[in-house]
Amino acid sequence: MSAQTRTVTVNFPSRDQQKNQGVRFGGREFVVIAGPCAIESREQFSAAAEGVKSAGAVLLRGGIHKMRTNPASFQGLGNDAFSFIKDVKNAVGLPFVSEVTDPRQISDLASIVDMFQVGSRNMYNYALLKELGQTKIPVLLKRGFSATVEEWLLAADYIVKGGNDNVVLCERGIRTFETTTRNTLDLNSVAYVKAHSSFPVIVDPSHGTGRPELIAPLAMAAAAVGADGIMVEVHPDPSRSLSDAHQALNFAQFADITRGLSSLLAAMGRELAHA
Repeated sequence: MSAQTRTVTVNFPSRDQQKNQGVRFGGREFVVIAGPCAIESREQFSAAAEGVKSAGAVLLRGGIHKMRTNPASFQGLGNDAFSFIKDVKNAVGLPFVSEVTDPRQISDLASIVDMFQVGSRNMYNYALLKELGQTKIPVLLKRGFSATVEEWLLAADYIVKGGNDNVVLCERGIRTFETTTRNTLDLNSVAYVKAHSSFPVIVDPSHGTGRPELIAPLAMAAAAVGADGIMVEVHPDPSRSLSDAHQALNFAQFADITRGLSSLLAAMGRELAHA
């Protein structure tokens, strides 16, 4: 059984949308999303944006509002980042995805994001999902770290039933008894979703492993199993990252991944998406 995957398009900023179809999830091209876990400053975000674009990313990520287990951890710049995010994304010409953590943030974030991200902790936040269903902005829905695949798909249906069918799923690992990695990356779920659902699905090997040396092989595995893309944490200087420093890659490590993916995808009759 193989379901027909719908196509979700995220438009490029400051371009003639009649001539450019944007970043397309669910087709032959493999989408690479990259950037820092959290936006820390204009300088850090600008450097990250330029670095990931030059290495092959077609969609820029960066956290504005961060949900952290430890309340003493860096929670993001919040609305203070708005003043420069649009400048940075327009300068590099990449669409921008960022996490929304509360329905009250939607209207403000809609002015700068090209795709909303719903994090693992909010997959069950049905009030947020319903509100996102009222928008037309694409939504990247991460799987809850203890959610079944059925619960994940039903969460996506909350957004679709609200009127927004521009939903891309993201497998980011689940919590199991295993402790050698941050989570257990469930690539079974990716193959299942591709066979039994119409939603495009990508993989987050950064959160799925929490170990830099495992991100590249799991990115390749994601492509091999049929994922529509990956999302990777990349920082100009991972040792100084204020969020998830242990799993962030530098630019050289990220470039190695995109080069490897390019060769693998060619063998599969696919290719990396290009900005």
